[in-house]
Amino acid sequence: MSRLFEPIAPRPAPVRTEGLIPWLRTNLFGDPLSIIVTLGFGALAIYWLPPLFSWLISQAIFQADADLCQKARGVGACWGVVTEKYRLIVFGRYPYEQHWRPELATSLLVALLVASCVQAFWKKWLIAVWVVVVGAFFVLMRGGPFGLEVVTSDLWGGLPLTIMLAAFSIVLAFPLSVLIALGRRSDLPAIRSLCIVYVELIRGVPLISVLFMASFLFPLFMPVGKSPDVLVRVLAGITLFAAAYLAETVRGGLQAIPKGQVEAAQSLGMTYWQTQRKIVLPQALAIVVPGVMNNFIAIFKDTSLVTIVSLYELTGALGLALNSDANWRPFKIEAYLFITLIYFVFCFAMSRYSLWIEKRVSVSKTR
Repeated sequence: MSRLFEPIAPRPAPVRTEGLIPWLRTNLFGDPLSIIVTLGFGALAIYWLPPLFSWLISQAIFQADADLCQKARGVGACWGVVTEKYRLIVFGRYPYEQHWRPELATSLLVALLVASCVQAFWKKWLIAVWVVVVGAFFVLMRGGPFGLEVVTSDLWGGLPLTIMLAAFSIVLAFPLSVLIALGRRSDLPAIRSLCIVYVELIRGVPLISVLFMASFLFPLFMPVGKSPDVLVRVLAGITLFAAAYLAETVRGGLQAIPKGQVEAAQSLGMTYWQTQRKIVLPQALAIVVPGVMNNFIAIFKDTSLVTIVSLYELTGALGLALNSDANWRPFKIEAYLFITLIYFVFCFAMSRYSLWIEKRVSVSKTR
């Protein structure tokens, strides 16, 4: 029996899933609730953005003139406070005529950090570069060699101090946190108990208490004149505090690794450290990349607490700049917006780098 040919009805063309219009349709106008929320925020933006732009830009005062800023109060922002005080905000109490030194030292340190984040520079010679740049940083900041004027650490401040404390505490705390996380999972009761006590003790107190003890209580137990520099004590306190939190993040990644992988490595005759270095830690650290980066960002922002021990980093230097001049004190909002922008740039850069690492890890998992 012959069958009649029945043509298949034409199907609609595939819907585009890339581009601006599909993105808007999916993320902003995907359902009635999304449409209402999008229109609501759009209305608020239309209502608030024009006056905000007027205050920030069109009616703002950019000249370092306190009288003009007083006349513009309530109408436009006074960015003149940044124009007038930016050196004191950025470099703190460091001698004015020597500002080129912290500027050069910070530029070298930031360039080193950026290079360390680029995969093309992950070579053995990078360790030597770290040694050279770190040495150059402290030589430039403190002085002494090459005829540089000696500047004691209590005069360091502003952005160089913030970046230095954050960078060095992260570099020192991360390997320490890995060892502590491994120690908490150790089969040796003494090591496991010691790591547990350390983590619980440090996490049970705020960072301000740690900095206070490192700066004021620790010297009481040292011989007179033998106490380390306050900057060293503060750096040690931040490092130990950050390591405790990072250790718990790393431990979460270690617990996510199936026990069978460790048993398989042992069956191949691999030692404990070979198993951890080649099998467990690479997978565990890849899992906890977002949590680790979240801790790094928290460390960067927590450096603002060192003001309690008379080290004036970025926020502390801002307080010095405003409190020392009554003419500019009323414009602290604009000054705080300026350092907020600085914090945002660094924190946003770290978050984007974290996303890049996550994408690289996801590509390696799909191979």
